[in-house]
Amino acid sequence: MTASRTGHQEPSDSGSPASQEERERAHRLITAVMPGLMAGMFLAALDQMVMSASIRTIADDLGGLHLQAWATTAYLITSTVTTPLYGKLSDIYGRKPLFVVAVVTFVAGSLACALAQTMHQLAVFRGLQGLGGGGLTAVAVAITADLVPPRERARYQGRSMTVWLAASLLGPLIGGLFSDAGAVLGITGWRWIFLINVPIGAVALIVILRVLNVPHRARSRRIDHWGAAAITGGTVPLLLLAEQGQQRGWTAPWSLTCAVLGGAGFLAFLLIEWRLGEDALIPLHLFRIPTFSVAIAVTMLVGGGMFGAISVVPLYLQIVVDDSPVQAGLMMLPMLAGVFISTVWSSRVLKRGGGYKAFPIIGAAVTAVGMFAFRATDAGTPLWVRMVILVAFGIGIGNCTRTLMVAAQNSVPVADIGSATASLTFFRQVAGVFGVAAFLSVLFGVLPAKLSETAARPEVAAVIEDPAVVADERSEPFFALKDGTRKQLEDSSFLDDADPRLADPFRDAFDAATDRVFLIGGLLMCVTSVLAMFLKEVPLRELSAAQLAEREAAAKAAE
Repeated sequence: MTASRTGHQEPSDSGSPASQEERERAHRLITAVMPGLMAGMFLAALDQMVMSASIRTIADDLGGLHLQAWATTAYLITSTVTTPLYGKLSDIYGRKPLFVVAVVTFVAGSLACALAQTMHQLAVFRGLQGLGGGGLTAVAVAITADLVPPRERARYQGRSMTVWLAASLLGPLIGGLFSDAGAVLGITGWRWIFLINVPIGAVALIVILRVLNVPHRARSRRIDHWGAAAITGGTVPLLLLAEQGQQRGWTAPWSLTCAVLGGAGFLAFLLIEWRLGEDALIPLHLFRIPTFSVAIAVTMLVGGGMFGAISVVPLYLQIVVDDSPVQAGLMMLPMLAGVFISTVWSSRVLKRGGGYKAFPIIGAAVTAVGMFAFRATDAGTPLWVRMVILVAFGIGIGNCTRTLMVAAQNSVPVADIGSATASLTFFRQVAGVFGVAAFLSVLFGVLPAKLSETAARPEVAAVIEDPAVVADERSEPFFALKDGTRKQLEDSSFLDDADPRLADPFRDAFDAATDRVFLIGGLLMCVTSVLAMFLKEVPLRELSAAQLAEREAAAKAAE
């Protein structure tokens, strides 16, 4: 397989299709390796779910409730920044050593988190954990691309979706059980949240070290140190802005400083990557490949629009529908079921040689319909209706994310599969963070006006003017949000104790505010569907990257 340095020539299979012997050998290898890859991905998925259910308990125990956000932000920053670095280094030195480094670093960070004595220590150790987490998924997906032809790849990606489904089911349950437990075997309950990563990581290491033996041709390439520094300098302030801009104010000096530093960092990164050419951390010639560039653009819109709007769903269920946190979490299961259904469906179509271009188009369109439908729901909407809508969300996610990854990997030279995989993952993560921040900003930006509208009702206005209600501290969140105070709604439990005459209007206002979010999300998904129509469909290879490399090596040896 050949490709020009500029990327104008898109790769295709070379030689005859895979023989029966090659297919059987590849199937045996991926079947043996898959448990290790799934264990690694399970580590990353489970950690996110467990932490979301346990962070308040941890913060209370370590005496740093006001610092709890940093434990999440530290992991987010380091895992996002290191993702493209893992992809490039795995292209140069091979997937196996990089995956081992990711697992070992993640487990070491988990052990350190279990020993943390303060929230500051936990934040630092979570950052260390993220240094490994950045490679767990990206390198695992790249390994799958090495071993499985694109036409067969969606079949194995269904197994990875099972991992995420299991983590989503078990994560909140495990987090809640350990958080509520005073001590287990003499160790504080929440510390086991990190300790359970050790045996899972051990399984991943044993399998990968013993089974994964794919030949890798070492390439003499420079390490893009300056590019890594620049992308770090650009990503960190922008992620901080996305995470904390809502509370600090988007036009505050702190926010503007982060925006300027982030923009300068990415500008420097582009200049460095342009000068380094193929040695760049994210080779810019990949963006000259039409399929890859469109896949990146669609992925960013999906990450920002779809995940941003869906992040509002748990808040909607807890506040408007009055579900408990556990019930709201369980309501995410229909969405995950939709992801699984779409993955199985797409894998069968692709295996038969069907085209993949239609999947992101249909996926984005289905999600848009789901978001518009969610605008019409309220507290009295039957449960089954909300479940159907969430299944539609899941079908959209599955059709977009997995298919776009296969399309991007199939369109680039084999030597750049790691960089392409990590780039797609990186841009999706960054866009997703900004999408969540943007949609929550819209939600809480609209909420004061909606609260003012409900407060203007005669029956509500009489309650607000009651001095006893104003003086009641339980009513403080209502008035703070009504006055536009930049206070994130981290805990909706005040509605349980608040005066019902305020709680009901608040729910009505919140319902109206979410309508704006789902309207914007639906329109953005319509744009995404149109953009996906420009995806250039390159025939899927019938050989895996490893099989192509073997044939190239054999041809050179014969010469």
